[in-house]
Amino acid sequence: MAGRTKLELNPYHRFSKAEWAQYRDGEPMTLSAADIDRLRALTDPISLTEAEEIYLPLSRLISFYVEASQAVHRVSTRFLGTEDHQIPFIIGVAGSVASGKSTTSRILRALLQRWRTSPKVDLLTTDGFLYPNAVLDERGLAARKGFPESYDRAALLAFLADIKSGKASVRAPVYSHLVYDIIPGEFVSIDRPDILIVEGLNILQAGELPKTGKPLLFASDFIDFSIYIDADEADLRDWFMVRFRALRESAFTDPKSFFRRLAEMPTAEAEGFAMQAWDNINLVNLRENILPTRSRADLILKKAGNHTVEEVMLRRV
Repeated sequence: MAGRTKLELNPYHRFSKAEWAQYRDGEPMTLSAADIDRLRALTDPISLTEAEEIYLPLSRLISFYVEASQAVHRVSTRFLGTEDHQIPFIIGVAGSVASGKSTTSRILRALLQRWRTSPKVDLLTTDGFLYPNAVLDERGLAARKGFPESYDRAALLAFLADIKSGKASVRAPVYSHLVYDIIPGEFVSIDRPDILIVEGLNILQAGELPKTGKPLLFASDFIDFSIYIDADEADLRDWFMVRFRALRESAFTDPKSFFRRLAEMPTAEAEGFAMQAWDNINLVNLRENILPTRSRADLILKKAGNHTVEEVMLRRV
């Protein structure tokens, strides 16, 4: 119809760092500068001030979400006349390789653990649900590690379902970045946490639903609050290379390291290998699988080139 204006919906509230920091609302900081140094990743320059301005208000917001989730659960159990038992609250943290997911997850966990109620907060990465290298090789997926098809989706869904059902001592496989593979026979046990933080590249992904209407579960269906760490492609590439150089001088020198040969290569050759890995694997995965999940997040942390968060977006609808 002529003259009709196009309806545009903005699903997010947007906050500058200064605006977001005000939502701390006097909450005391329970971490020290030494805690931040211990929790941050190798090349992530996060400061105590950044943690106070970004993650302290975020932990306060999550506390409200947890309380609301528990209230809804109590209403359901009262209506159904069923036994009321604690249901773990699951937080998903997604984003590209080198975006800082691990630092965000560890700092958030430390802050949540120090609430006045002292909740039990566990942290798990989805790396443990990657198929072993032997399986990836057999299926021709060795060069697509980190892509959705490289994960044992059924095992991840079973794990999350067991956590949500309140089962005790739910086991997850262990992945070693040193040997670049699943460690046979080794598991981590998650025992009925109040809050579980799950960090992963594709944790917010939802696939295509079957036309038959048959129910189909995705990992994102189990997540109560989701966070996406966002940054420009050029910045992510630079951070990836900074981390690569740091690892080449440290972890890669270990005789057990899968990447030991990269530590022994000439610098130019090693960096060429890393850039190829970024362009052909990580960047492709970001564009095809990770970035499309950003709009599904409850909260987006947009980082600037210096790795600090410059904008916070909180879903309104």
